[in-house]
Amino acid sequence: GTVSNWTKIPPPLFKKVVLVLIDALRDDFVFGSKGKQYMPYTTQVVEKGTSYSFIAEAKPPTVTMPRIKALMTGGIPGFIDVIVNLNSPALLDDNLIWQAKAAGKRIIFYGDDTWVKLFPKHFVEYDGTTSFFVSDFTEVDYNVTRHLDRVLKRDDWDLLILHYLGLDHIGHMTGPNSPLVGPKLREMDNILKKIHISLLSKEEASLPNLLVVCGDHGMSETGSHGGSSAGEVHTPLLFISSAFEKRSGPLTQPELVQQTDLASTLAVGLGLPISRNSVGNLILPVVGGKTMREQLRFVHLNGFQLSRLLQENTPVYEKDPGYEHFKIAEKSHGNWIKLYLEGNNSEILLNLGKKVLKQYLEALKTLSSSLSKQVAQYDMYSMMVGTVIIMEVVMLLLLSVPKALSSQAEFEVPLSPPLFSLLFYLMCLMLCAVHVIVCTSAESLCYFCSMSWLTAVGVMMLISALMCGILSATVKIFANSRLSLKNTAVSGSSWSEIDVLILAGTSGHVLSLGASSFIEEEHQTWYFLINTLCLALCQELCRNNFLVKECDSQHSTTMKQNFDSIKETSECKNIDIPAAGNSKLGKATSSPEFIKGSDKWMSLASPWIILICCRLLRSLNQTGVQWAHRPDFGHWLTSSEHKSELSFLTAVSLLMIFFLVQRRCSLVSKIAIALGLLGVYSYRAAIGNVIFPWQHDSKDISKGITEARFVYVFVLGIVFTGTKDLLKSQVISADSSVKSTGLWEVYSGLVLLVALLFRPHNLPVLVFCLLIQTIMTKYIWRPLKFDAAQITIMHYWFGQAFFYFQGNSNGIATVDISAGFVGLESYVEIPAIFLTAFATYAGPLLWAIHLLCYLSSEVSR
Repeated sequence: GTVSNWTKIPPPLFKKVVLVLIDALRDDFVFGSKGKQYMPYTTQVVEKGTSYSFIAEAKPPTVTMPRIKALMTGGIPGFIDVIVNLNSPALLDDNLIWQAKAAGKRIIFYGDDTWVKLFPKHFVEYDGTTSFFVSDFTEVDYNVTRHLDRVLKRDDWDLLILHYLGLDHIGHMTGPNSPLVGPKLREMDNILKKIHISLLSKEEASLPNLLVVCGDHGMSETGSHGGSSAGEVHTPLLFISSAFEKRSGPLTQPELVQQTDLASTLAVGLGLPISRNSVGNLILPVVGGKTMREQLRFVHLNGFQLSRLLQENTPVYEKDPGYEHFKIAEKSHGNWIKLYLEGNNSEILLNLGKKVLKQYLEALKTLSSSLSKQVAQYDMYSMMVGTVIIMEVVMLLLLSVPKALSSQAEFEVPLSPPLFSLLFYLMCLMLCAVHVIVCTSAESLCYFCSMSWLTAVGVMMLISALMCGILSATVKIFANSRLSLKNTAVSGSSWSEIDVLILAGTSGHVLSLGASSFIEEEHQTWYFLINTLCLALCQELCRNNFLVKECDSQHSTTMKQNFDSIKETSECKNIDIPAAGNSKLGKATSSPEFIKGSDKWMSLASPWIILICCRLLRSLNQTGVQWAHRPDFGHWLTSSEHKSELSFLTAVSLLMIFFLVQRRCSLVSKIAIALGLLGVYSYRAAIGNVIFPWQHDSKDISKGITEARFVYVFVLGIVFTGTKDLLKSQVISADSSVKSTGLWEVYSGLVLLVALLFRPHNLPVLVFCLLIQTIMTKYIWRPLKFDAAQITIMHYWFGQAFFYFQGNSNGIATVDISAGFVGLESYVEIPAIFLTAFATYAGPLLWAIHLLCYLSSEVSR
């Protein structure tokens, strides 16, 4: 026109905007059968009202804080935000909230206090609720809703944000199929109805109001989130306003958009500049009611912002296909404007406008895609420096391991030779030169280059010292091996099949971590390894029980004459020397005589029993990525119609745990364990997971705080008793039996804690863990007399396998956050982190502590 409107931002399209964010709202909770059943008002608005509905795709990590960032900045947060999620700092990137405040908009917020941390001093009024106390389903939402009536009557605000957490908490505690989900969705439906009716009643003729309903992320089939499964990344996105046309015709599947698109769309709707780092596209149907000239202006603004961002991040931006498309669309837009200003209002102009709009939308899509890929650029130099240090430390430890495992148990790392060698100083100089070259020529910002020169030189000296230490240790090992070769005429050591399997399996697993597919499905590697180990143990037991008889016939007379001569004259390695306490002459016999009758057959059957246990455990929890969605026995048990079966299984599991763990405890500890396990069942009944036989339905659901604390008292009591015995064995008497009992009591206390933290359907994992440990101790490790290194690695293998039997994976979504809030009334950071970590790594930890118990009981060896 005569006056340029290039620098002016278009006026707002909506007077008031209400953003309702329902945490962990999955798309099927609104568009699926649950939505029709529990959210009738929302369903009616979606199907027949003045609304637009979409499925917004969130990028992993699907945890709250990075998702709020994505919604408000239009950017894609990194995985470091998973850690930052625990204590969010203020958001410094350009964002919708900052732009709204700068434009004089009055913003009110109620809900998750993560917003208050991200946007301090941005809200004219706010009330934050803690997001981490996941066993609170009602108070956390009531604290948001109690302000609604008062705020909706007022006119002194432009943007109202409500973040409801109850649904997310229900998901964490009981999963998406819980009977608690329905009432919570109904509660949310009533809140949306109240807001919508209030916005319609206060609407003015000039500008309509807008209600936006969305989720920050969804939830997996177990109720967790953080990963990239369809349930976690797909959330509903609803725009409801009288400005839109009423829906008519058959209901179609909602269109898929990106979660980052909301920032650009709301910016245009509120008449604000689009955030500088936004990679989102304008959702066109929201502005579809405006004239063609206005629509083209909006998409041009979005394209201009994306092309500017591309220019800042890419040196050769002109060759980018998105940028080229945008420039073509911009030219067509200019031609359209000329025709429009000439007063041409024909059908041709409208069709040409639609064509230009299509060109812009294609350009926006390509630009957005290019920018999203740019986000995944990493600080390679800093990462390489860190990797080199880690690899050097690992190498140094590996070179020191043989000495540490030898009879002297020495752990020697040579430090003085490197610091006085010429090689050390030459390496320091060379690395400093490389650092200077990299930092002066780097185009993008590098973390390691931004450090002070003193720190950088210190890091270079550390790398050089470690390298010289490795070379020194290697030279020493070669020198020692040459000496030993000269001294020994023949080497008497030979490797058994078990040794070869253990070494090949552990090395093979490490090598498999070089492929992302093997990391995603790491559980398959461990299941394969423990199954193979069981077959190898079966072979060893058969050889020990049957093949050794040939040896016996040759040496029977020698054995009867003298116990000591067994060690010297027996050529057969499979002869069993009884453990400490059984060293009397009369008891000295060979393995087949030692393992008599039923024990012998039990020993032979033990690997097969372990294999059956492992197979049952695999069916309990599906894990990994590829098959995690498949139904498993755990899902069947946790569904509401099988509560009585789950209750029976829980009771049987707790009884089994008691019988397996009490055998080496004192009487007081036995009573404490029994009462503690009774408390575990009472806690699960109180929170509604299981029912007592006299209960028909768990109507009185509480947080179970009293019951959980009752169990904690016994856990602390048992652990304290065990610790007291351990200290006694160290300070007062050197009796190994006292130490062994003390360790076992600490172990049984931790087993009780695991029983409390595990979900009821996972208690069989704990039962089988204890059962396999008992079987292996009695029928495999002791009769076969494995050495400490073999037993350590077997414990490590089984510990890793049990990590996956619990239902864990290498994805963050399988972390059960609810374990961190058992017995807590409010969010307390240290206990919550400890309990969550302990419950997640319960399998490896229990096997590691059992290893200590076993080795301490074998001190005579």
